[in-house]
Amino acid sequence: MFFDYTILFVIPGLILGLWAQARVKSAYAKYSQVGTRSGINAEHAVSRLLSMNGAGDVAIQPTKGQLTDHYDPSSNTLRLSEGVYGSSSIAALGIAAHEAGHALQKAQNYPFLSLRSIMVPVVNIGSNLSWPIFLAGLLFSFEPLMYAGILAFALVVFFSLVTLPVEFDASRRAVAMLNAGGFLTQEEEQGVKKVLSAAALTYVASFVSALLQLLRLLTLMNRRRR
Repeated sequence: MFFDYTILFVIPGLILGLWAQARVKSAYAKYSQVGTRSGINAEHAVSRLLSMNGAGDVAIQPTKGQLTDHYDPSSNTLRLSEGVYGSSSIAALGIAAHEAGHALQKAQNYPFLSLRSIMVPVVNIGSNLSWPIFLAGLLFSFEPLMYAGILAFALVVFFSLVTLPVEFDASRRAVAMLNAGGFLTQEEEQGVKKVLSAAALTYVASFVSALLQLLRLLTLMNRRRR
């Protein structure tokens, strides 16, 4: 019943997601092999950038995996992956500075980051329970449950939407900080922008996929109501 034409709604999102992932891997593979003229590694660069911008209290730690870099606002910790932490490549500096951008967002109370942080617990519940709740309502023809499932998933879509300005702003901050600190040549800056643009596309793909999933839920409900 659920493997009907509405499954076609999610295919564009899947294709976009795969393309975005391929672009990220390609950009990272290329620019992780190109060193910067400054020769400073990502961990030292980020430490200096954070201190220069009034966020020297952020902890910087290595973490396992590839492209697992992230900033944890709850512990005020910036974690850099194995291929980034000690590397002085264009990709490493761009990725590390992007995460430093998130740390500055936290330090400066950037509203979209604050909103996203508040939403995380609710969205985690919604992403896990939205489909089971909706399918239970569909199975028993109980519209309140279907609406509850749709509302829960709508929060996931809204979370993905809020994430976009957070990520775009962090990338903008990253390029500005690296330039202000004198870590990049003009040519290296273009490489950093390509890496960060590819990464940003993954968040766009995530939002599009979530939006299409929501459209599928609405279509399934409308079909049951007829």
